[in-house]
Amino acid sequence: MITPMLMMAAATDSTSTTAPPCDAPVVMVIAGPTHDRERMAAYGKAIADSKLYEKLGGYYINVPRPLATFEGTPPVGYTVLMVRFPCLANAEAFWNSKEYQENIKPLRLSPSAGDYTVTVYPEAPLRADLAGKVGDNGYIATFDASGVEPSAPKP
Repeated sequence: MITPMLMMAAATDSTSTTAPPCDAPVVMVIAGPTHDRERMAAYGKAIADSKLYEKLGGYYINVPRPLATFEGTPPVGYTVLMVRFPCLANAEAFWNSKEYQENIKPLRLSPSAGDYTVTVYPEAPLRADLAGKVGDNGYIATFDASGVEPSAPKP
């Protein structure tokens, strides 16, 4: 398992010429109330058109509308959307990319089209009793974040 310390060490090791492996899947969770569905649809289209998810191995793992509610009452317009990436570095490359920060994210701001919390979680390992019964959730292809231009650091 790649830890943040190992990633930092690899990034600062002047003899290292390769990025740490991107093989610890994560799930980015976007949750909160949507205020303007039309603007959020345009935002979603801009993400798709940018091909950032394709370049970085990101994909939606749910439809953002609940199929059922078993407990509680979600606020009107409350949305939960989950995006899987092959590793934290690729989720960060998406979030911090120049394309996302300068061209896409502003589509849902000023005024806000939704009040979202965006968090990233490590994917839980497959239980041993499920081996051979469900897919292993592994990525077969490699997705390299080096081709995605980062945004300028904020002061």
